[in-house]
Amino acid sequence: MLRCCRAAVAIAARRAPGSLRGRRGLAMAKSKFEYVRDFEADDTVLPNCWIVVRLDGRNFHRFSEQHEFKKPNDDRALHLMTKCAQTVMQELEDIAIAYGQSDEYSFVFKKKSRWFKRRASKFMTHVVSQFSSSYVFYWKDYFKDQQLLYPPGFDGRIVLYPSNQNLKDYLSWRQADCHINNLYNTVFWMLVQRSGLTPVQAQERLRGTLAGDKNEILFSEFNINYNNEPLMYRKGTVLIWQKVNEVITKKIKLPKEEEEKEVEVTRTKTEVVPLHCDIIGDQFWEEYPGILAEDS
Repeated sequence: MLRCCRAAVAIAARRAPGSLRGRRGLAMAKSKFEYVRDFEADDTVLPNCWIVVRLDGRNFHRFSEQHEFKKPNDDRALHLMTKCAQTVMQELEDIAIAYGQSDEYSFVFKKKSRWFKRRASKFMTHVVSQFSSSYVFYWKDYFKDQQLLYPPGFDGRIVLYPSNQNLKDYLSWRQADCHINNLYNTVFWMLVQRSGLTPVQAQERLRGTLAGDKNEILFSEFNINYNNEPLMYRKGTVLIWQKVNEVITKKIKLPKEEEEKEVEVTRTKTEVVPLHCDIIGDQFWEEYPGILAEDS
């Protein structure tokens, strides 16, 4: 019977030689066109460098006006940005730390990350697309009474920093920028909202003023001590990985008992935690040395 089966297979092969030629033809056609891959640029980033992907809202001045963001700071918008950044970090676990303010967020990938073979385009497109889709998905959770009128846009860029000090200086620069912008916006909108100046008049009033001048205007004219403003406004948001304890309820069956009982169980898990603190000084880095660890 085995000989009969072999004979049938041999006859079928002789009767349909075109099927084998067809498969060979497909293979040749595939290899014939594969040369187009040679046009792809090699965008592998340098090894042993911190990879920073920074995204910014595109035309967010217009976006915030049309969606009636509160001035100078809208907690809903800031918390939504942080939620999106947390989602990015949870999806792309090679991110060691992130920092955000206003409509921007910076994501720092580990120096030794081999994610997608360190291709720059992969880093940037995955971060921006995940963040943008999350912004739309979670919008209704933060802007319950405000309909999303049109899709927001974000652009991204990649910068490499070879040393820990370079990276710390970059993050310090972004936090200093947060302070400068927030101080200006706080004074500007107080002059518009409470003093009745037009935006042009407020801008002219603040032209050439230093930080001390702005603080004096806030205190003398509006009784506002800028140092008492929420840290989230003045310092931005830092996202780090932290181990946290979580209490959950489980049903277990105890020995010599017929029915299951509910008991509370504490388990430890790693989460993305938001902090509002200074990262320009040394205290933060001394408190969280693992962020810059070589084996991170």
